Amino acid sequence: MKPVVIFQHTEVGTPGSLPSILEELGVPWRVIGIMSGEPVPTDPTEFSGLVFMGGYMSVHDTLPWIGQEIALIQSAVMAAIPVAGHCLGSQLLAKALGGAVTKNHMREIGWNDIEVGSTPLAQQWFGCEAGSTQRTFQWHGDTFEIPPGAERIASSAYCMNQAFVADGRHLGIQSHFEMTPELVKLSVARNGHQLDSEERAGNAACSPRADVLNSLPQRAATLRTCLLRLYAQWIRQLAI
Repeated sequence: MKPVVIFQHTEVGTPGSLPSILEELGVPWRVIGIMSGEPVPTDPTEFSGLVFMGGYMSVHDTLPWIGQEIALIQSAVMAAIPVAGHCLGSQLLAKALGGAVTKNHMREIGWNDIEVGSTPLAQQWFGCEAGSTQRTFQWHGDTFEIPPGAERIASSAYCMNQAFVADGRHLGIQSHFEMTPELVKLSVARNGHQLDSEERAGNAACSPRADVLNSLPQRAATLRTCLLRLYAQWIRQLAI
């Protein structure tokens, strides 16, 4: 099988638990370090699937690799090669598919619940009943519009569009199910000033700093379980 390629955009935006999940599912993988200057490939058929991680950037920034990744996603979609995106990655996927990306009405930072949609597709991907809540980790200010022809599979009180599936194979996830305890700590160490600012402003979508770092092993294990279910669905469409 060709490897799944994972695009890492920042130091904090590592794939976290995802590599171990892919290994558990029997899927080879490799990381392309965009933050280290590695080039964006132009031929998606070199890979069985493409995964795009998060980052502080906007899809509207003029960084050369933003446009290159969007073009790569569009080529992958044309070739029926599955694409998955986390946070910024989900916004890149949405934009590549014709969905708008805008500022959310409030930042989401820390531990929040998302609600699984009521459709059979949502239940299939999340592996749970409609209306079930999934605890996840958030750190974003932008949001995506559900692209034409795609289906929303999760939402939240603070951000309507939390996850979508397009063509039965492409997965966009606004939140960070890939977080490990170490990655949560690194996020707070690097970007805790954003957390503190939102907490002082009384943002209900932002966890208190003390809570963000609480019970990390248990919370991370819950995230991994959910991400494993999502990727177990995603890999069914991989280009072998």
